[in-house]
Amino acid sequence: MLSFLLFAGALHVKFEDLKENWAPIALLATIGVTISILIVSSLIYLASRSLGVDLSPSYALVFGCLISPTDPIAVLGILKNAKVSKSLETQITGESLFNDGVGVVLFIAALSIATQSVAPDSPKDLPWVELGMFFIQEAVGGIAFGLILGYAVYRILRSIDDYKVEILTTVAAVFGGMTVASHLHFSAPLSMVVIGLFIGNQGRKSAMSKLTLKRLDDFWELIDEILNAVLFVFLGLELIVIPFNLKFLSLGFSAIFIVLLARAISIALPMSLLSRFRWTFGARTMAVMTWGGLRGGISVALALQIPDLEVRQLLLVSTYCVVVFSILVQGLTLKKLITWKTSGNAT
Repeated sequence: MLSFLLFAGALHVKFEDLKENWAPIALLATIGVTISILIVSSLIYLASRSLGVDLSPSYALVFGCLISPTDPIAVLGILKNAKVSKSLETQITGESLFNDGVGVVLFIAALSIATQSVAPDSPKDLPWVELGMFFIQEAVGGIAFGLILGYAVYRILRSIDDYKVEILTTVAAVFGGMTVASHLHFSAPLSMVVIGLFIGNQGRKSAMSKLTLKRLDDFWELIDEILNAVLFVFLGLELIVIPFNLKFLSLGFSAIFIVLLARAISIALPMSLLSRFRWTFGARTMAVMTWGGLRGGISVALALQIPDLEVRQLLLVSTYCVVVFSILVQGLTLKKLITWKTSGNAT
């Protein structure tokens, strides 16, 4: 499901806008999400110990990896309706697309460590070098594979003039690309982001008719909505069978504030670095980016992949609390925050 969600999100991002905002997007999607993961995993581990909840450092890192990536689809509609500046919209959606790919790669690495027969007893015992090498292989390989497959699909689309066949071609590209990337130990999510950007930009310019573009956008928008609905149904079914546990719920509420704090710091540090160059960011812009870091289907899909039943129940409760707060509170108030920012003429 992750590959389909990321491909659908990447289709609507313009490459020209990404180039103009490459530095903030690149920094936030790599250093920013890494900072968030480290802060969330450290604080959620400390919170679990203070609440008497059994959560190992390795699974705390797993939670940091699954909850730190933001959801581009969740925030895209709000940004468009709020008439936010194109630069800010691109920074938020572009960061969300790429930090999803980075977060998924780190999640897979962290989960493999957590499920080992002998998991690390403390954060300092985590194999950071192995994590780094794994990330490089998955990320670089995923991007390269995405470029190759994206160009191949683009050439196929140019030779076809039937929107039904062209839509099925994109579906086959996601299915096939996801399978091959996983077999080659490349990041399938990152590959799908690259393919989506390739088709959504170069494909729109010279490979598809207006009718095909409309049908393609409608199809993938529907797919995205269906998959998000299915993910939340799965989450609801999982939560139904989880016995009520006040400690789990307390950790979930703590996770809300931990994630918001981590998001604020992971925005402020990279932005302060960029402000030394030609990019300038006002306090209100950073507030919008912090509050606009919504969590959604991506985090839910990752949480459902945790194999250990007891740990999955614990982290699903925390994920549910963060995602519901993100969608209901942050999502419903983001437009007002953007309006306040605009009225204040901040940049």
